[in-house]
Amino acid sequence: MTNTLTADTPLPAQRHPRMARALVTAAITGLCFGATCHAAKDTAHAALQAPPPQTAQTSLSARPGLQPIFVLNSLDADVSVVDPITFEQIKRIPSGKEPHHLYLTPDQRSMLVANAVGDSLTFIDPVTAEVQRVLHGITDPYQLRFSPDMKWFVTAGNRLDHVAIYRWLPEQTESPLQLVKRLPAPKTPSHLNIDSRSTVVYASLQDSSELMAIDLSSQTQRWKVSVGKLPADIFLTPDDKYLLVALTGDHFVEVYDVSGPAPKLVKRLDTGNGAHSFRAMGDKRHVLVSNRAANTISIIDYLTLSVAETFAAPGGPDDMEILPDGETLLVSSRWARKLTMIDLKTHQVIKQVAVGKSPHGVWTLNHAPRL
Repeated sequence: MTNTLTADTPLPAQRHPRMARALVTAAITGLCFGATCHAAKDTAHAALQAPPPQTAQTSLSARPGLQPIFVLNSLDADVSVVDPITFEQIKRIPSGKEPHHLYLTPDQRSMLVANAVGDSLTFIDPVTAEVQRVLHGITDPYQLRFSPDMKWFVTAGNRLDHVAIYRWLPEQTESPLQLVKRLPAPKTPSHLNIDSRSTVVYASLQDSSELMAIDLSSQTQRWKVSVGKLPADIFLTPDDKYLLVALTGDHFVEVYDVSGPAPKLVKRLDTGNGAHSFRAMGDKRHVLVSNRAANTISIIDYLTLSVAETFAAPGGPDDMEILPDGETLLVSSRWARKLTMIDLKTHQVIKQVAVGKSPHGVWTLNHAPRL
């Protein structure tokens, strides 16, 4: 699609602010389709480069279907809130020390921010961006995940070498997490994944270059296996057969068959230096992996176990989110203090938003599917 805007043409945000906001809304949230939507998206991308209209800030709660974007600033101990229309940072929410990852509660009413050094969880309303509560006494929650059956809550204690398993008891409002067991996980448990049946937790052990599996019902270790250098994020295919392991200390993603009693290395995919974090594209076939040291992102076809393509992503790309249009990628640029927006069709950077120090987790309630 040819963009009809020229260097001398006033951008829509300069000529008609309301029209620009409508274009962004239609294109980003996927409320238009076909050629009309693509034309709107081209214009909306150009509009995003212009300064936002100088009008009073609209309340986030007054925007049905347009939820804020959250970026965790690990070294600032706070969360950036980015406006989903103007794509500008509108406020910071203080959190505990070193917020790295986040997860939505089963009732979808709270976004949990895991404050690793702060030993706490900050509950934030995903629609209004207001703090609901802070839950203390959650030891070293670096990475976190609910089981698909929503009965278990698991954290990786990256600093203290353990994996903690909690029961999720939402009816106990004062203390909804009941610690069941802390399992030793030396050394430096990094990322977690849980199978679709809520029976097995997989954890990467970064500094011992291992992968371990934990039985959820008995809270015991099933197996542990050596993998490549500095394993970080792990992605389990929807059929629970293959586990993809990103090797931050190398330039590979290793693929393990975990369908049997012991894992088997199937393939090593060359993606780029510092392979680190995954995000499924929502088409039930492809998953993205950020190569933080290479400043690239690779698209992996997990049906053929091959790298489909690789494109540039600036500033040490880390965690990722995809907006509902399926074409707009949000990436935390860890070394640049930016949230980067990339067009997944053209692989061009649309916009960068200044956030805090060492941005890590990025998420919005209004996102593309995760399969």
